[in-house]
Amino acid sequence: MEIAVVGTQEFTLGFQLAGIHRLYHPDSDEDLSSVMKDLLSQSDVGIVVIDSTDLSRLSDRMRSQIADSITPTVLGIGTEEDNTLRESIKSALGVDLWK
Repeated sequence: MEIAVVGTQEFTLGFQLAGIHRLYHPDSDEDLSSVMKDLLSQSDVGIVVIDSTDLSRLSDRMRSQIADSITPTVLGIGTEEDNTLRESIKSALGVDLWK
């Protein structure tokens, strides 16, 4: 399983330095949506890391698909609070670990 990273050049730079090669830099909301649809359908991708700002730009339908996705697991990280990981763990375990 591979890790894919979606975001700006600045966001993905650290991941690139860590040796991750599947980096995506969508220019528009349409490109972002297309990249995420493609990554959700690839069986060799286990984790998708996305900038939480980009995650919030996705449609409600796409965010719902991401929340329901087990493989790949989508992690939104950044300066904004994101509950995607929290909700994924809560639905998988049935327990909110943050409480």
